[in-house]
Amino acid sequence: MSVIGILAIQGDFEAHSKALEHIGAHWRFVKKASDLAGLSGLILPGGESTTFLKILQAEAFFEAIRQFGDSHPVFGTCAGAILLAEKVENPPQLSLGLLHMTVRRNAYGRQLSSSVRVLDVAPEIQTGSEAGTPLEAILIRAPVIVEAASQVRTLARLDGHPVLVRQRSLLAATFHPELTSDTRVHRYFSQMISENS
Repeated sequence: MSVIGILAIQGDFEAHSKALEHIGAHWRFVKKASDLAGLSGLILPGGESTTFLKILQAEAFFEAIRQFGDSHPVFGTCAGAILLAEKVENPPQLSLGLLHMTVRRNAYGRQLSSSVRVLDVAPEIQTGSEAGTPLEAILIRAPVIVEAASQVRTLARLDGHPVLVRQRSLLAATFHPELTSDTRVHRYFSQMISENS
């Protein structure tokens, strides 16, 4: 049985658990490095990426997640996408360096500038009961992907910019799919885990 871990040290991890429950996926919260054992995949939720870094480094958790991501599917949303990136701008910061992209933090403005937008989505995301309907994206102090390597596939765009990308078993969204009732992105990640098994 596949179990998806959700990093639960800060951020919107509860919303991810509800999305996974909605699609019938098995999950558990991850609060320390030893919690990674036995997982088939991991979600790095939104929150504050610099706070994530401080906690992960203080707990010697950072390297454990990097090693997990070398061999397991990992899905990062917003701050989680920043953590996955190879390079971070505005300002530069340490990251896991797993996904070959450059992200710029807070590119869409401050929290007061947060918005709901409709995305242009690749056909492989158009599954389930929501197929054919617009995919809404909630942007909260969202990063923008300013550059991605050729092996990084764009699955959704907003105003021409990639907002959902995949590199092998790594998935990153600069928006918050867990904050809507649309479960397409979580279902897609669950399928990635099945492919990796």
